[in-house]
Amino acid sequence: MKKFILSLLGAAILFTTAAPSTFASEAGLESEVNQVLGTPYLWGGTTSAGFDCSGFILYVLKKFDVDNLPRTSQSQAKVGTPVAKENLRSGDLVFFNTFGSGISHAGIYLGDNQFAHSSSSKGVRISKLSETYYKDSYVTARRVVDEKNYLKMVD
Repeated sequence: MKKFILSLLGAAILFTTAAPSTFASEAGLESEVNQVLGTPYLWGGTTSAGFDCSGFILYVLKKFDVDNLPRTSQSQAKVGTPVAKENLRSGDLVFFNTFGSGISHAGIYLGDNQFAHSSSSKGVRISKLSETYYKDSYVTARRVVDEKNYLKMVD
């Protein structure tokens, strides 16, 4: 009887300790974005206390082991592989010319025509690429996430 009870106890411990780590590894891109939605805009910000657009990208992608990106949106727009708008997938970076003088804003594509970004007026939010402001200022997209990390994002 002792062996049976110890076996049950051991199995219970094994299954209850395995579940949280499995859940944590399946965080996904949308979950990471949702955790910081509403975070205020902060020029130069790279933490959950406040983000600018490129700092937000660095913060989120670091959660998926993408930590070799440059600091500014202008520089980020030059790395990775160019992606046509119709071929965007979750995790791709999207870039905009909002001031009329080159890349001035960036976000992370989430799928379904939506992207997450840190807006200077509204902080971290999700917007649609089809909104007139973003449709008219869209410049390019880049794929900076490898297949392994992409699979972590979409789990």
